[in-house]
Amino acid sequence: MELTEAMRTTGTCRRYADTPVPDEVFRNAFDVARFGPQGGNRQPVRWIVVRDAARKQALADLYLPMWDAYFAGITGGTVAVGALPKTVQDADYFARHLAEVPAIIVVCAALDGLHPTDHELGRLSVVGGASIYPTVQNLCLALRDQGVATAVTTLLCHEEPAIRELLEIPDEYITAAHIAVGYPEKSFPKKLTRSPVEDIVALESFGQPMFAPAAAL
Repeated sequence: MELTEAMRTTGTCRRYADTPVPDEVFRNAFDVARFGPQGGNRQPVRWIVVRDAARKQALADLYLPMWDAYFAGITGGTVAVGALPKTVQDADYFARHLAEVPAIIVVCAALDGLHPTDHELGRLSVVGGASIYPTVQNLCLALRDQGVATAVTTLLCHEEPAIRELLEIPDEYITAAHIAVGYPEKSFPKKLTRSPVEDIVALESFGQPMFAPAAAL
């Protein structure tokens, strides 16, 4: 598969077939994902692949109340999302069937491997994720290349203490994301819906578009 095709079609899959994902597929994906960039080559990311039905159910039981609260915010208008109604419906289905996904990957990261430079700016600190999420996206792309779908979620990170106990995660590691993994129930999308380049790229300063709108070309 061409890299650009994988990048355009690695979306969030919310409906999975019950076919197990072989160990070799996971190994191939983890093998290439580890080359994602990270500060100082500290390689803080560790992965836990959860296949056991009881553990998946425990994760799903933690996830659903978080989703229900978020979903209530969407339907009540207090949480703004750019998703279409069908996408929200699919996300609700996903939440209620999470335990049935073939595998859930818990993304962990060593605290001493992160170096946030923005924690004193008086706003949400995000820089530490630069040593985590490129590797996560690498994994999703590597799985997509093998015909396997994914869904990255961070809702469960709110339940880190319970997940730490469930999966025996050492204190020096945090949970950074959870990834549902499996073969898609339907075919992959041909192309995801995203904002046009003209709307998201500036030149020299924030308000100066780099590219003219397509209609003006």
